[in-house]
Amino acid sequence: MPDNAAQDGSTPAPAVVDPNNVRDPNSKSAAKKEAKRLEREAKMAAKAAKPTAAPLKPKADNKKDKEKEVEAPFVNTTPKGHKKDLTEPMAAGYNPIAVESAWYEWWLAQGYFKPEYRMDTQSLVMDEKEAEKDERETFVIPCPPPNVTGSLHIGHALTVAIQDGLIRWNRMLNRRTLFAPGFDHAGISTQSVVEKRLYKAEGKTRHDYGREKFVEKVMDWRNDYQGRITNQLYRLGGSYDWDRVAFTMDENLSKAVIETFCRLHEDGVIYRANRLVNWCVKMNTTLSNLEVDQKQLEGRTLMSVPGYDPKEKFEFGVITEFTYEVIGSDEKIVVATTRLETMLGDTAVAVHPDDERYKHLHGKLVRHPFIPTRHIPIIPDPIIVDPTFGTGAVKITPAHDPNDYDCGVRHGLQFVNILNDDGTLNGNCGRFEGMRRFEARREVGRCLGEGGWLGETRDNAMQIPICSKSGDVIEPVLKPQWWVNCKPLAEEAIKRTRAGELTINPKQSENDWYRWLDNIQDWCISRQLWWGHRCPAYFVRIAGEDNLTPEQKNDGSRWVVGRTRKEAEERASVLAVGREWVLEQDEDVLDTWFSSGLWPFSIMGWPDKTPDLKNFYPSSMLETGWDILFFWVARMVLLGIRLTDTMPFTEVYCHAMIRDAHGRKMSKSLGNVIDPLDVIQGLGLEDLHRKLEEGNLDEREIAKARAGQKKDFPKGIPQCGTDALRFALCAYSGGGRDINLEILRVEGYRKFCNKIFNATKFAMLKLDEEFVPEALAKPTGRESLVEQWILHKLNVAATEINTQLTERNFMSATTAAYNFWLYELCDVYIEAMKPMTDESAALETRKSAQQTLYTCLDYGLRLLHPFMPFVTEELWQRLPRRPNDITPSIMVASYPVNDTAFVFEDADRQFDLVFATLKAGRSLAASYTLQSDIQFFIQAQSDQDAALLSSQCPTIVALTKGCKSAKVVRDANEVPDGCGSAVVTSTILVHTLVRGLVDLDNEIGKCEKKLDLARLNLQKIVKVESQPEYAETVPASVRTANDDKKKTLEAEISTLEMSRNMFVKLK
Repeated sequence: MPDNAAQDGSTPAPAVVDPNNVRDPNSKSAAKKEAKRLEREAKMAAKAAKPTAAPLKPKADNKKDKEKEVEAPFVNTTPKGHKKDLTEPMAAGYNPIAVESAWYEWWLAQGYFKPEYRMDTQSLVMDEKEAEKDERETFVIPCPPPNVTGSLHIGHALTVAIQDGLIRWNRMLNRRTLFAPGFDHAGISTQSVVEKRLYKAEGKTRHDYGREKFVEKVMDWRNDYQGRITNQLYRLGGSYDWDRVAFTMDENLSKAVIETFCRLHEDGVIYRANRLVNWCVKMNTTLSNLEVDQKQLEGRTLMSVPGYDPKEKFEFGVITEFTYEVIGSDEKIVVATTRLETMLGDTAVAVHPDDERYKHLHGKLVRHPFIPTRHIPIIPDPIIVDPTFGTGAVKITPAHDPNDYDCGVRHGLQFVNILNDDGTLNGNCGRFEGMRRFEARREVGRCLGEGGWLGETRDNAMQIPICSKSGDVIEPVLKPQWWVNCKPLAEEAIKRTRAGELTINPKQSENDWYRWLDNIQDWCISRQLWWGHRCPAYFVRIAGEDNLTPEQKNDGSRWVVGRTRKEAEERASVLAVGREWVLEQDEDVLDTWFSSGLWPFSIMGWPDKTPDLKNFYPSSMLETGWDILFFWVARMVLLGIRLTDTMPFTEVYCHAMIRDAHGRKMSKSLGNVIDPLDVIQGLGLEDLHRKLEEGNLDEREIAKARAGQKKDFPKGIPQCGTDALRFALCAYSGGGRDINLEILRVEGYRKFCNKIFNATKFAMLKLDEEFVPEALAKPTGRESLVEQWILHKLNVAATEINTQLTERNFMSATTAAYNFWLYELCDVYIEAMKPMTDESAALETRKSAQQTLYTCLDYGLRLLHPFMPFVTEELWQRLPRRPNDITPSIMVASYPVNDTAFVFEDADRQFDLVFATLKAGRSLAASYTLQSDIQFFIQAQSDQDAALLSSQCPTIVALTKGCKSAKVVRDANEVPDGCGSAVVTSTILVHTLVRGLVDLDNEIGKCEKKLDLARLNLQKIVKVESQPEYAETVPASVRTANDDKKKTLEAEISTLEMSRNMFVKLK
C-alpha cells in the first residue's frame, strides 16, 4: 500500500506502472513512527486545520517547518489532461485547492463525461453502430443555459451541485448519462448590460455604433463571459459533455428557432395583432407578463423613476377624483384614477346598467376638459363597473389599461394612444404634448385644479408594475406585435401532465403549474432589441397600396414568413398577385424564452433527425429554480409537445431560491451576490470591494454594497473548496422554496472534508505493506461484531442515500453520508479497530479488520462522490485496487446499493447495546470530570448481555478517552465501594470508581435531585397505566414502551439509592 501523496508535479507514470500499487520504500519501523504521528494529527484534525490560506500562528518552534509546508501556496504542475501523480506521501493537511487540481482536466481527457463511455469495458465506444447496441438505461439532463450577461452566482452553483450530483450518481449506476452544457444569449439582459457598460466606459449608446457594430460588441462580451462561465463550471466539477456545448444563437439552434416560428405561423398558432403590451420606456422594448414584477404599495409613496433625476420623486399609491361635464346639461360625473395623465386617452365613462343614479345618462356625452373636440360617451357595462365602489363611474382608457382594453373591444370604442416610445406624450395630448409622462401627471393635476375639475386625492393600496430588468415603471401601450396563441398548447400540456407523462416536484410547484396553465394568456414574442434572433417575418409593401388603414398595417394580412429569404420572396409574390412589391424584414427580435423553449430538442439537432435526437431526447429530467417554472419550463413543454409530439422531459425538479443569511434576495446593490469561485478559493474583504468596481453600479450603489459586504463578511469569504460548497448546497436542499445561505456552514463542511482526508490518511496506515484487498467485497461471515456492525451501517447508508436521491431529497441523502463517515466510520470503527490491527492482535483478526476498513473506505468514498467529486477521487486513487479491478476512476466505479450480504441485523442490535453502554459510561465519567485512569464496572443481569459486553470490553476501552479498563460483573456486590453509577437499561448498569475524587456531600445532593425527578416520572407512568380500560384503549406498542420506561426508571431509582447510600457510607 503506498504512502499517501502530495502533488509534486511529476508527469504521469508509464502505462506499465500503476501508481496505486507503488510501495513505500521506507522501513516498517519508520512507517510505524509515521503512523503514530498521523494518528495524533487525525485526532487533532478539526483544531489543526484552518479554512483559509492565512498563516497559522506556530505553537512551538519545532512545528514551524511543518506549518510552512502546510501553508505554502500550491502550484499545480500536472500537465493538462494528465493524471495527477500520487506516489508521494500525502500532504500534512487538507488543502482544497491542491486536492481539486488537475482532476477535472484528466476526467475530460479520458472521456468520462461522455455518454459513450462504457463501464463494462472501461472505454469509450464512439462507433455509431456499436453505440446502437448500448442497452443501458439513459439518463439525460439538459443544463439550464446560464445567461452570458455575467459570471455565475451562488444560485448557479446550487444548480450544478444538484444536477451534477444526479448525473454522477446515475453514471455510477451504469446508466448512459449525458449532461448537456450550453449558454443563453439572454437578449434583453445582455443588451442592457452591454449598453450600460458602453455608456459608462465610452459615453456612447448603441445608436452611436449602429446595429451591426453594436451586435459585434455584444458578441465580444458573450465570448468573454462564456469563457468565464465555462471556467466556473469547470471549477464546480460539472461533468458536462463539452463536445456537445450549445449556444442559443449557434447556427443549428437558430435554424430551430426559424423553423419553429414559420411552422407555428403556418399552423395559425403565431399571429400578428395590435394589442396591449408591457412597455419599458427605459429599455424601449416590450416585456412578457413574467418579466414584470408587481410592487405592492400600501398608500401614498414617493418613488424615483429610472431616466429621471434620482433626487426627483413622483407620487404613487393615491387615487384622484376629477369631474367630467355632461354635454347639454349642468350635470357632472365624478371619476377617479391612480394614473392621472391617462385621462388624456379617455374615450368613455362606464356605469353599471342597473345603477339608478346614472340610467338617465346612458348614451349621453361628456366633454374632455383639455381636448374640446373629443366628446366621450357614457356607456353601461356590468363587467368593468362595481356600483358600490367609489362613485360608481369609471373612466375608460382602452389604449393604456388591460381591463379598459377589453371594455373598449366590447363597445367598439376609440383607442387613443397618448405615449411615444420614449415616454413622452404624443400629439393626441393637446397642450401636454412633449412632456415626460410623470411630469405630465403633475401638470394635468395642476390644470384640473385650476379649471375646477379636480376632486379629492386619497391613499390607495395598489400594485405598481415594475420592469424586472431596469426597475422602470411599466406602461401598458398598444403595439403591433407577434403573439403565440397559448390556450390550445396549454390544454394539451395539462392533459398530458395529468396523464402522468410529467411529474413536478415539490408538489407545491405542481399546484402552481396547473394554476398557471389554466389561466394562461397569449404570449407576446416580439422584442424591440438588436441582440437576438431577428423575426423571420417580412412586411410586403405592394405597389399602389399607399393608403392602407392602420388595421391593415398592423394585422398580419400583409406579412409573410420564410425559413429563407427565397421562401419569403416566393410567398410575397403570391400575395402581391402580379404587382410589384418590396420585402421589409421585421426589425424586432424574438423573446429570449422563445429560443430557450426549444432547448431540450434544439441542442440535439432538431429539426434534423440526428442520432442525438434519437438517443437523448426526450430528457430524463429538467432541474431548475421554481422562479422560472413558467418563464422557461412551461414554454419548453408547450413547444416540445407541439413540435415533437413528445413531452420534452419526464420529470421537473424545482430547487429553492438562495437568499443571504438574513433571508434577503441576492442583489448586487446590497453587496450580497456571491461568486462561487470566491467561496471555493476564498477572498479578502478589500478584494470583494474591488470586484464591485467591475460592474455597472453607480457610486451610490457601490457605497451601499460595500457596507453590506463589510457587515456580512468582515474578514472576507473563507476558502472552502468546491467539495464543501457542493455538499453544503445539497445539504440545504430539503424541498423548501428558500435557502438562507450562511458561509460559515459551508466552512463547516470544509472541516468535514478535512476530517475525511485525515481519517483516510490515518486509516490507510493500518493497511500495511502486505495488505491486498480481497477479490470481492462480500463479507466472509467471520467478521467481529464491530466489523459486522460497520458493514451493516455501510449498507444502511447506501440504501438510504439511493432512496433519497431517487426521491430527490438531497438534504437527507447528504445527512446519511455525513452520519456514516463522521459518527460511524470515524468516531467508532476506526477507533475500535486500533487494537484489532496492532501487531499483538491475531493475524486473522488483523486481516479481517483491514479488509473491512478497506471496504468501508472504498464504498464510503463512492457514496460521497456525487456530492464531493474531487476529494473522493484524490483519496480513492490512493487506495489499492482489488485483483482484476481495472476501474480507472471513482467516477466510473459502481455505486454501492443495497446488498443483503451486508445485512447484519443481530450485530446491529447487539452493537447498539454495546454503544449505549459505552455512551452511558462516557457520560458518567464526564459528569465526574474523569479524564484518565477511568475504570468501568458493567453490571449485567442476563448471561447473554454479560457474554456480549465481556467480548466488547476492548472496544469500550478503545472508544473511551482515558479509559484504563472495563470489566463485566454479575452482581452489585462485585462493584467496588466508591463508584458512581448510571442506568443503561433495566438490566444493565455502568459503574465507575470515583472514591477520593469527588465531594461526597455534593454527590449525595445530586443523587437526591435525580431521585426526585426519577420518582416523579415513574409516578406519571403509573398514573397513565392505572387509567380505566388502559389495556383495551392504548395500542400494544405504546403499552410496551411504557412498560420498558417503567422498568428502566425503577432500575434508575434503585441505582441512585444505592449510590446515595454508598456516598453516605463513605463520609
